[in-house]
Amino acid sequence: MTAFRFDDLRQYSDVLHTRQGDAVTVRFVEPRDGEELQNYFRSLSAGSRYNRFLGAMSELPKALLERFTRVGEREGFTVVATMRVDGFETIVGEARYIFHPHNSSFEFGLSIDDRWQGHGIGAALMKNLQCRAASFGSMRMFGDTLRSNTAMISLAKKSGFAFGNNSDDWKLVHFEKSIDTRPQDIPCASWRIAAASSEVQAPALAN
Repeated sequence: MTAFRFDDLRQYSDVLHTRQGDAVTVRFVEPRDGEELQNYFRSLSAGSRYNRFLGAMSELPKALLERFTRVGEREGFTVVATMRVDGFETIVGEARYIFHPHNSSFEFGLSIDDRWQGHGIGAALMKNLQCRAASFGSMRMFGDTLRSNTAMISLAKKSGFAFGNNSDDWKLVHFEKSIDTRPQDIPCASWRIAAASSEVQAPALAN
């Protein structure tokens, strides 16, 4: 189970690539990212925000924004996918995941900037999340999305997830995937190292 050093979060960054070969950095969000993360959500189309939060929302409420920017609080973690656009680091996607230690499951949700959808960022981020799930020792990872969210459903299908009904809301579809990867077999180097070096430690929590 991965144990994090919160004094140096950037050591857990990964570099992914779009279909065109452009570099995408995936890193833990930091408190200084709060305003930019809020602007990212505001810039999403109404449809993309609706899909991400399963309902109408123009921006993150203050309390939720603060939760999003606190890594490790309540076992929750937020990562941002950034690219250099016109010389500036720009958020082009994000993901939020929660590790549930009582049943070794990994719950997640993600979004990609409308302008960057179709470039393979979602697929690359999904693979990275599977590495992160394996580093926790998760047995399965899962999510829920609206039945009308064809983009997320397609991404999950291509990533090998199985689908079922959400027992609490008929408008949602539940998808999950078994994780059976030993620490030494995690395909992402950074998370293979993190898992192997702290295999017997419990994850640290932010203050």
